[in-house]
Amino acid sequence: MLKTIERRVLTQLDTPALWRINEQGLPGVGEVSQEAMADLLSLCAYAWGAFDQGELVGFVLCLQPGTRYTSLNYAWFNQNHDEFLYVDRIAVADTHRNRQIGSALYEQVIKQATERGLPVAAEVNLTPPNPGSMRFHQRHGFAEVGTLEHPHYAVAMLMRPPGRSINPEGTG
Repeated sequence: MLKTIERRVLTQLDTPALWRINEQGLPGVGEVSQEAMADLLSLCAYAWGAFDQGELVGFVLCLQPGTRYTSLNYAWFNQNHDEFLYVDRIAVADTHRNRQIGSALYEQVIKQATERGLPVAAEVNLTPPNPGSMRFHQRHGFAEVGTLEHPHYAVAMLMRPPGRSINPEGTG
């Protein structure tokens, strides 16, 4: 099924579909308005979508350090690391989950970061816990480099060094 999926760089015309898929991914991804999604897209160093017969079915949005993005998690990476490719969000439409689209998008991010010699940064909720996302990130070579406590939740801050291999067993 993955063979029918095409990948391409996202544009502002994709914003309504990005927002719809983001809404389906709540609370695993942060809630944003369509306007905020369009603004976030304009800040991205790397924004790729997965398309099935022309319809957006998944996406990944990444930032480099030093943008005006106001996420506290992104700010933590800016304060603690000089270089990285930050995965702000990755989401797959309800209709296309469990088809390895998220893994394919992440592999593309990892390839891009490795070519640039950059670590990949991301975070996963600790409270409320998100064990599926933690296993996904461990399988893709991420390790915890810190935690960040927010008033109503906490996140594990994760980094994947450039060139680290992917571990299908998910043990890091």
